[in-house]
Amino acid sequence: MEVTAPMVPASPQPPAEAPPAAASASRQKTIAITRSHDDAAEFLEMARSRNVKAHALPTIQLVSKGQRIVDEFLDAVGAESPDYVVFMSSKAVRLLFDTARDGPQAPSAEITESDTRQDGGPVAADASSSPPPHTTTSTTYERLRLSIANMTVVAVGPKTRESLESEGIRVNEMPPETYSSVGVGEVFTRLNAVGRKVIVPRSGASTPFLKELLTKIGLEVVELHLYDVCTFSDVTEWNGFRAEFASGRIDGIVFTSASSVRGFVGIMSRDYDSSELASRLSRTTVVAIGPFTADELKRHGVEENVTSDVHTVPGAFETVAREIGISLQ
Repeated sequence: MEVTAPMVPASPQPPAEAPPAAASASRQKTIAITRSHDDAAEFLEMARSRNVKAHALPTIQLVSKGQRIVDEFLDAVGAESPDYVVFMSSKAVRLLFDTARDGPQAPSAEITESDTRQDGGPVAADASSSPPPHTTTSTTYERLRLSIANMTVVAVGPKTRESLESEGIRVNEMPPETYSSVGVGEVFTRLNAVGRKVIVPRSGASTPFLKELLTKIGLEVVELHLYDVCTFSDVTEWNGFRAEFASGRIDGIVFTSASSVRGFVGIMSRDYDSSELASRLSRTTVVAIGPFTADELKRHGVEENVTSDVHTVPGAFETVAREIGISLQ
């Protein structure tokens, strides 16, 4: 689905002689991250504590498939009986559980001893009788939690693990260092999971790399697309960044996903054509949170970018800080 964002006033263009950001050592350093303000809270606090100005840039928004994503997940688990479930982002966790929590919650009665005759058959309905005293109920949310808890749960990284634990889900496995598809592949190689089945609920915009990797390892992979992504539509909070970017006062930008690269380019294309945008990005320090993000930047002409060694927001902050001379002490 193509989404057209509303037009916003163009930022003032810089004079031709505007110096690159690095030329002014006396001013406060300024960086940006391609996340919403809420999702970038940790990054913003790290910047603030070091007297660094930071912009949070929401580049993408999720387009959920609605309540049916929970039904599809539960149906897939029931039909496929997977041994493992892999969560590749905290967004996928939140979307799945929030949808289950907010959707229809009509309880379904579970059969107990008081619901059966001595011969094992069900009790006939009787309008005059009261409900059995030991009948229990289960909501969609509880069914979701139970279905996930009955599998071996793999989280791609700390934030995803925290999101699962906040829902009462115990995470069994997580890559020790490489918080990416590669790290997940390393986990399954260590588990010797050949012949097992894994379900992966994730974005429809995801690359096929993980599925192909796990298939090569010997697993049967069930991918379930919970949502699609599109360019963020309301970019009024970008205005401060756009003005500083135009005047060469952005020292570094951290890109947190391939989708965020595409969203950034889509939004900034209102001010610059593709070659001019790539040229301006080459004058600042560009950090990719991981290799797929770095590859997407290169596809958009940003050849000079630095990939964070640790594929997390703190890791990316440390990388951009090191590159532009911010003390981490």
